Amino acid sequence: MGTLLIKIDDEPHEPNEMMDPSLYEFIKLDSVVPFKSCVRKRSAKELQTPAGNSLLHVAVSYGSDNITSYLAETFPSLITIQNSQKDTILHLAAREGKASHTIKSLAESNPSLMRKKNTKGNTPLHDAVIKGNKELAIFLVSKDPEVAYYNNKNGRSPLYLAVENGNKKEILDYLLKTEASFPIESEDGDALPKGKSPVHAAIEQRNRDILEKIEKAKPDLLCLTDKELGNSLHYASSSGFLEGVQFLLQKFLNGAYKRNHEGNYPIHLACKNDSVDVVKEFLKITPFPKEFLNEKGQNILHVAAENGKGNVVRYILRQEKTLVEPLLNEMDVGNSDR
Repeated sequence: MGTLLIKIDDEPHEPNEMMDPSLYEFIKLDSVVPFKSCVRKRSAKELQTPAGNSLLHVAVSYGSDNITSYLAETFPSLITIQNSQKDTILHLAAREGKASHTIKSLAESNPSLMRKKNTKGNTPLHDAVIKGNKELAIFLVSKDPEVAYYNNKNGRSPLYLAVENGNKKEILDYLLKTEASFPIESEDGDALPKGKSPVHAAIEQRNRDILEKIEKAKPDLLCLTDKELGNSLHYASSSGFLEGVQFLLQKFLNGAYKRNHEGNYPIHLACKNDSVDVVKEFLKITPFPKEFLNEKGQNILHVAAENGKGNVVRYILRQEKTLVEPLLNEMDVGNSDR
């Protein structure tokens, strides 16, 4: 099929009230000759279903490549039409597990399709990752690597979803191989640093193997901060993910010395979670924990006691006198004038 470069058609289209049932049968059978005779005298506007799909959407859903090629060549304006859910033909191909030569040719000839978002904010790459459509996911990320970092309306990028899905069919491996580095901000203002980090997804899955995979391929991702969850060490500490904390302290030590939006360091969150083993890890690299005061002026003993975390309190009190006494004698901001 030849290259088709067309202008994006964003104008709304009124769907037909009725559609000849025989057209669906021809599409299902990929019978292009009788299909041609039925649509030859119609306009592109007349080739839309009551649900807002074009017949090209329908042909792609059925994997009818002959009719897909015919419609794309004869009615090129159908290629970029979005249905009532704002799905393009590429979204449907992604969800239906399609990755034919015809679909790839249309995507290459009309690269704007790769960045189109549906009502969920998903690009076709999002949908390919969700459905485990490995062939199309690899193709899409090879043609437009930056889309791997685009967020949907839930703040999830294809990279995040690939981690969340447990690296289904090893799609994550291919997304991480892209040469694109994550952007500070995309043209539409929704690049990954403003969304959910794939590192946070790996922590949520308690998957150290994926953390290591991300660090080897894209180490800068370890440094991303989520508005609510903080950096990766904040999140691993708050969830008591010991293996994750151990790994991150080796690879992202600087994260241990940063406060989150509530003004707490990662070690404070470990105290709140009553995670004695995690607190131990921080004390290995922090011989003077009295230096770690949150925005309320509280040290780790204050935080553990205030939150009723007896295991951590008992553990801290069993430490050397030189460590414990400064913590016991220090008053937080709320008590400093008493």
